Amino acid sequence: MKSLFSEAKLGNLTLKNKVVMAPMTRSRSIGNVPGDIVATYYEQRAEAGLIITEGTSPSPNGLGYARIPGIFSEEQTKAWKKVTDKVHAKGSKIFVQLMHTGRIGHELNLPKGAKVLGPSAILAKGQMWTDADGMKDHPTPKEMSKEELKQTIDEFVNASKNAIKAGFDGVELHAANGYLLEQFLHPSSNQRTDEYGGSIENRIRFIIEVAKAVSTAIGKDKTAIRLSPYGAFNDLFPFPETHDEYSLLAEKLNEIGIVYVHLVDHSSMGAPTVEPETVKNIRNAFKGTLILSGGYDVDRAEKDLTSGNADLVAFGKPFLANPDLVTRFQKNIPLASFDQTTLYTPGEKGYTDYPKAS
Repeated sequence: MKSLFSEAKLGNLTLKNKVVMAPMTRSRSIGNVPGDIVATYYEQRAEAGLIITEGTSPSPNGLGYARIPGIFSEEQTKAWKKVTDKVHAKGSKIFVQLMHTGRIGHELNLPKGAKVLGPSAILAKGQMWTDADGMKDHPTPKEMSKEELKQTIDEFVNASKNAIKAGFDGVELHAANGYLLEQFLHPSSNQRTDEYGGSIENRIRFIIEVAKAVSTAIGKDKTAIRLSPYGAFNDLFPFPETHDEYSLLAEKLNEIGIVYVHLVDHSSMGAPTVEPETVKNIRNAFKGTLILSGGYDVDRAEKDLTSGNADLVAFGKPFLANPDLVTRFQKNIPLASFDQTTLYTPGEKGYTDYPKAS
């Protein structure tokens, strides 16, 4: 049997296989509350040993996209409990990805009183879909004050506690893909002159503070993070200190003792390839579980697992149209293709209506 399909330990958890369902925004949560079809969607894909949910905001300020879920209210927390119950009934484990969109958002997508925030008041190039008025340019974010930084850390902690109440096995902090936590890492989006900007040590400070606060609140065995060094998404691109910064960040995360680092390589989508030396440094510095993702097939996954490059491998797009992905992998059944036009539309079409192979 391939290593990919064998059991694995993740902190105190035992996973039924080493296949991880990667987080993917699907924009099906009307009113920012995950409904019954969201529960069905994840239940259908619970062949994975571990599911990581779509980006879920810890704050009204982080709901940058239309119809993405949150986990800061009691209503949202109760709704997520339906999801975790269904996934656990199928023998899978599930982490919620906490995604604060930061400067990637628009006021038309935010609840009343919420604000588009960022490390600095620097505009991100590009546009954002709004249900109210179609495509709109990103607005210039408000630079976060010290009080807003503290409030945001508190929001991550509150959301993490809600996640445990909702039955999640842990939380993944989204510090990738150009959202708030990664915005602090990049000199192009973070030009602060206080202790959160300037040097590498200062730019990683906010992420470390969030990770420490969350792990103290819910346990380091339930706290994880996603990183995308050398990514090129949401107007953030590699910079000269990328290698050194992510190497130091891995050391600091190891000191905290979080359960896993999820490293995503976007080169299959046109971004620069993640430097092997950077991956090696992260692997050596971080002693917890390492999840790799980005354009994997079974053979490549098996190679990285057996060589020790990764402990688990995450698959994203293949899960969209193949709810029974693990079975298809095991039985060498051809994969179905997904409908690009329904990735972010409301409703069941292109979401829960993809059939299993048998």
